[in-house]
Amino acid sequence: MTKTLKLISPVDGSVYAERPVATGTEASMAVARARKAQKDWAARPLKERIDLVMAGVARLGAMNDDVVPELAWMMGRPVRFGGEFGGVKERAAYMAGIAAETLAPLVAEDGSAFRRFITREPQGVVFVIAPWNYPYMTAINTVAPALMAGNTVVLKHATQTLLVGERMVRAFVEAGVPEDVFMNLFLDHPTTEALIGARAFNFINFTGSVNGGKAIEKAAAGTFTGLGLELGGKDPGYVMEDADLDAAVAVLMDGAMFNSGQCCCGIERVYVTASLYDTFVEKAVAEVSKLTLGNPLEETTTLGPMANVRFAAEVRGQVAEAVAAGAVPMVDAAAFPADDGGAYLAPQILTNVSHDMRVMKDESFGPVVGIMKVENDDEALALMNDSPYGLTASLWTRDVARAEALGARIETGTVFMNRADYLDPALCWTGCKDTGRGGALSPIGFHNLTRPKSYHLKKA
Repeated sequence: MTKTLKLISPVDGSVYAERPVATGTEASMAVARARKAQKDWAARPLKERIDLVMAGVARLGAMNDDVVPELAWMMGRPVRFGGEFGGVKERAAYMAGIAAETLAPLVAEDGSAFRRFITREPQGVVFVIAPWNYPYMTAINTVAPALMAGNTVVLKHATQTLLVGERMVRAFVEAGVPEDVFMNLFLDHPTTEALIGARAFNFINFTGSVNGGKAIEKAAAGTFTGLGLELGGKDPGYVMEDADLDAAVAVLMDGAMFNSGQCCCGIERVYVTASLYDTFVEKAVAEVSKLTLGNPLEETTTLGPMANVRFAAEVRGQVAEAVAAGAVPMVDAAAFPADDGGAYLAPQILTNVSHDMRVMKDESFGPVVGIMKVENDDEALALMNDSPYGLTASLWTRDVARAEALGARIETGTVFMNRADYLDPALCWTGCKDTGRGGALSPIGFHNLTRPKSYHLKKA
């Protein structure tokens, strides 16, 4: 009997899509085709590869009218936000713009006696395991530069966004990228782990949970396969006494609630200097109370359902535990009648919270944020670092030097000042601690998707 993957829509609980899982033999044969195609693809001029990738991106953009409602059905993001094509195009275009310089040989000497230089060689076959929360943008972070650098790419997407990989590959192939150069596979966990263990890939990029990252590392143990892992997060915001309070409230609450809180670098905890605390909380509650929870296919909806009932159950559990331990819910859940106890979940702000509560320590990945009062930078720093994760931190002050000095002491991958929840393709997207290792985008992204090769040529 053929095993299938079923996508359950958070909109109404129906089966939105279903696809058969590739057998081990089918998957191995597909990866073998990708490996065979890689040498010819890498031999093409860099400009030709870049042009084909950007044509694939453009073709994907032409599908946006279909993509946007499809995303709503698959993972619940409201159609009013228009999908992800803007970010996809921005990231791919930036990587295209720096490719020639970043991938150019590094020449140490080119004289009468010696020519010595370092080239960047493609890794080979790159395996991208992409998540459901930003299914196009997270995938393009690796897909675009990997293909530009001369790798072939095998994409495995999350079941919750089952159709994304299929659509991405269709767009790129229609634009002229050869079928065996970029392919999508529907795989279960055992087959995925078997392929990794068999050294089928030269580099693996995984975005997902900490437990998922551990499973990837375990499967790859002893293969020496390169890994890029972006795992959990519990990103903090810190509002200092000289902050633009209205801007801080608007951006931090958007960072906490957008996409129903299901953002890799979403704000999950906020620390506010004592002199601004009461006003910040009051304004934050007013900001969050403006949201409209409902069917993501309706233009008036600003907060859709969480992607899965079990994700919403985890957030409800964290909130209930916190309230039982003394936390105070500040948002009237009754003002969000669409909350059905299932995937549709009312947003919440919690005060009187502490780091003894899971909601301030464990990843929530939902529309809830805890706010704590702090007396100074040292207290805020200790709390921001009191986490097993380290992806981003958002600092709110008018003092750049202060932000830089504090940022140097925060255990994180990215330090923001006066903004949050944004991925800058010119900067390395990376994390520390349980958030993982490696880095995407920027020149460093190209470095991770290639390997250095040295030439020491004596001319006489």
